[in-house]
Amino acid sequence: MPVINLSSTNSVLNTFVAELRNVEIQQDPLRFRNNLIRIGEIMAYELSKTFAYNTKSVKTPLGNHDSNFIKNKLVIATILRAGLPLHQGFLNFFDRAENAFISAYRKYTSKEQFDIQVEYISSPDLDGKTLILVDPMLATGASFELAYEALLRKGKPETIHFASVIASKDGVAYLQEKLDIDQIYVWCAAIDPELNQKSYIVPGLGDAGDLAYGEKL
Repeated sequence: MPVINLSSTNSVLNTFVAELRNVEIQQDPLRFRNNLIRIGEIMAYELSKTFAYNTKSVKTPLGNHDSNFIKNKLVIATILRAGLPLHQGFLNFFDRAENAFISAYRKYTSKEQFDIQVEYISSPDLDGKTLILVDPMLATGASFELAYEALLRKGKPETIHFASVIASKDGVAYLQEKLDIDQIYVWCAAIDPELNQKSYIVPGLGDAGDLAYGEKL
């Protein structure tokens, strides 16, 4: 399972991730969401370099030009609710993609123990397509695993990309152990060293859903 850490090279992406982490800038939910959208756009651009392309002739006012267009049939899938701005960033670039949505949340059995519950899936047929599953945080890896397994009910994708803004080393290792499949790629804007006792990424950024849309009960 290849892991692509986009923070390994310097780009404006790192600035947007730093703003997501900054407790002062986090006071502005609009900017937080916009940064997630911009990160999604950058990640989409980087990911697009791995696709197959067809050449088609485009008519201009003065002639014709052979241009390349994405050949892959794309489906962008998102884990609600925190994934919505990141999803929009990908959709801004892959505007002809189909879309899938999954409702998943942590159901706590104690202060520090929880199970991931998947309640709802809306998805097109995935057979032979390129599935891009996006979620801002890859903490334990369990949400990505369960969302992926749930989506397989809708068909077998040809290629799968997991995309997160901030991942933990433990979460990446978990996915590599549980889903060691050549057709799955993991894309991260940053990889952080550890999880705390509640399985939040450290240093991380906090709860992405709350910061984007307000605290939940």
